[in-house]
Amino acid sequence: MKRISFFALLVAFGAAAALLRSAEPRGIVICHYNLENYVGEDQTALGERRARPKSEKEIAALIRIIKEINPDILGVCEMGSRERFVDFAARLKGAGLGYIDSEYVDGPDRDRHLALFSRFPIVGRQSLVDVPFSIGGIPEKVRRGFLDVTIQVNGTYQLRMIGAHLKSKLLAAEDEAIIRRHEAHELRKHLDEVLRASPDVNLVCYGDFNDLKNTPGFREISGERGSPGYMADLWASDAEGDRWTHFWRSADLYSRIDFILVNNGALREVVREKSTVYRSSYWNEASDHRPVYATFMPVERR
Repeated sequence: MKRISFFALLVAFGAAAALLRSAEPRGIVICHYNLENYVGEDQTALGERRARPKSEKEIAALIRIIKEINPDILGVCEMGSRERFVDFAARLKGAGLGYIDSEYVDGPDRDRHLALFSRFPIVGRQSLVDVPFSIGGIPEKVRRGFLDVTIQVNGTYQLRMIGAHLKSKLLAAEDEAIIRRHEAHELRKHLDEVLRASPDVNLVCYGDFNDLKNTPGFREISGERGSPGYMADLWASDAEGDRWTHFWRSADLYSRIDFILVNNGALREVVREKSTVYRSSYWNEASDHRPVYATFMPVERR
């Protein structure tokens, strides 16, 4: 009888192990990305600064990065007009990313908007366009509103996705930090309303908060640690251990202002080692932000 060599056994074992790994479920990848002014020729005046339309080279870098991450659910901010939203959706489709549903939030800020793309059907649309508050008796509104959708991932599993882009650090007639703190307060109120109405919800809150983790605004959004409404930061980092997500050119400052937060229901399904900040040598060809993404391994609920 022909004997099988030890080397052949090792090769066979390696092939079987690779096959098993390839059969492992990929999980659901959720990504947040600030596109940095995905605007057109008709949108060159953005607040108190000018913004040129993105070049084809910059757009190609954006699409390349997104394709490399290959998210199942992609939430973006600094999306331009509806025409630019349609353009971006067409480019994603052309890259073979296969999104079947989307959401666009046309908030009070006429230039920058929130949007989301999903490979799963959106079964609930709860986005808030008109979110009022007041500062010293002067009426204001959350500039970009809040994106809020319910996504049907499988037969019994849903994800509630809430996206935000809080007031930037650009100079404003009012104190931008005060505006941002009020917007953070309104976001927390909305999270609380969702959790009160659906305590068992799998809730993800993501976005560009334009604040650091040690600020009062961030702490208000996340809530009290250990409480039923606490939204946990996934504390994502890249392959080198760096956590920054934004480079502010005029201040020469790297900081982490983009986050993915999850409630207790969603936290138990996060694959921590696959929750990270994207790293590449050409990130700044696409945007002044780096995308943050997380992997979930949902379990069907009976």
